Amino acid sequence: MNLNHITYSVSDLARSMAFFESALGAKRLVEGEKMAYYDIGGVWFALNVQQDISRNDIEESYTHLAFTVTEEELEEQKERFQRLGLSYTLGRPRDKEHEGNSIYFRDPDGHLFEFHTGSLEGRIQYYKDEKKPMTFTD
Repeated sequence: MNLNHITYSVSDLARSMAFFESALGAKRLVEGEKMAYYDIGGVWFALNVQQDISRNDIEESYTHLAFTVTEEELEEQKERFQRLGLSYTLGRPRDKEHEGNSIYFRDPDGHLFEFHTGSLEGRIQYYKDEKKPMTFTD
């Protein structure tokens, strides 16, 4: 089984498209009246308009989508966000050798995203070596 696509519900298609293209460098494949399809790192990513749904708790959720970047790309993204006037937060302090580094940011509807320099292998090894309990914010 392979990942087919990811769809996010958005309240304003034009606003979300501008965000995905500027913040993520998403390549637009097609746009309809209430949807847009993108290529983000080889993954089919869809935006679908849903205006009449509750989005009240999304700002409190740690549910997110993370993109792998190098340390250099992470610094470039920080600079890019500053130029675009987009806000981000630094990830929690981590063991940089095993866990990597990250920044978090939200789209206009509150969906959380992360640019992360770590790998699954590094994270697993860190918790095996250190015998640390994982928490929901790991």
